[in-house]
Amino acid sequence: MKLQQLRYLHEVARQGLNLSRAAEKLSTSQPGISRQIQLLEKELGVEIFIRHGKRFTGITPPGQTILTITEKMLQEAENLKKIGEEFSDQESGSLIIATTHTQARYALPVVIRRFIERYPKIKLTLRQGSPLEIATWVTAGEADIAIATEAIELFDELNMLPCYQWNRSIVVPPGHPLLTDETLTLEAIAQYNIVTYDFAFTGRSKINQAFAAKGLTPNVVLSAIDADVIKTYVEIGLGVGILASMAFDPQRDNRLRAINAAHLFEPSTTRIGISRNCYIRNYIYDFIEMFAPHLSRQTIQQILSTKMRENAG
Repeated sequence: MKLQQLRYLHEVARQGLNLSRAAEKLSTSQPGISRQIQLLEKELGVEIFIRHGKRFTGITPPGQTILTITEKMLQEAENLKKIGEEFSDQESGSLIIATTHTQARYALPVVIRRFIERYPKIKLTLRQGSPLEIATWVTAGEADIAIATEAIELFDELNMLPCYQWNRSIVVPPGHPLLTDETLTLEAIAQYNIVTYDFAFTGRSKINQAFAAKGLTPNVVLSAIDADVIKTYVEIGLGVGILASMAFDPQRDNRLRAINAAHLFEPSTTRIGISRNCYIRNYIYDFIEMFAPHLSRQTIQQILSTKMRENAG
């Protein structure tokens, strides 16, 4: 049994049994993958995949168990590599952060700058996507940590570290009637067209829940993944914007006005997601603490140990 065979096996499953895509991803040939999987099946004495001709059409019951163990073995192999890197060169390495536009644009810049000053030899990469995408990247080993508000808590493969809570503001052009209301209400907001986040992004579910609790159906005329896009369309008069308060800068956004709406919506929690059983290098602990100062290395290890015991139980 070779580690490369396990990598082939894992990638074929990850690509939905598509050998062509798996071969492309692994920079190898489709016949080579088929041959190595056949050798592995022969060594184990069981078929891992159901075949129709040369195509894989399903996974056998023993194959499901083998794939589960394979994933763990590949994770441990990656951990061994990281441990070696940790002790051979503590100041070098890479950190891939999967996150949403709002976090990358408004929450992370100061932290990124501090981290690069502290670790100039670390190759840092930001991958932006939807919460579901970024959680998938981390579980697949394509990113080290996920930072998002929505959806990542649904992934059992990730350990969640709560970072901070935030809420929303209503953004309108100068002179808008909502600016004269003594107390902002959902009923008043619902009278206008609304521009806000796409459903999968940045606390959109909290917005929907708040209106639904009042029996209101907001007229969302445009949804976007980018707070800057939302502000642009509010500027041209398309409607009132609902966005994360952190995404509004009075000096930069001087052609708009923001109204605090924290009393109207439940707060949202931004979390960091880390794949279970992965080895966390020292500089990753430092990055997390820079982003969320209450998450010291000791605190993170305590949280992860508690989750490990809960999962084992």
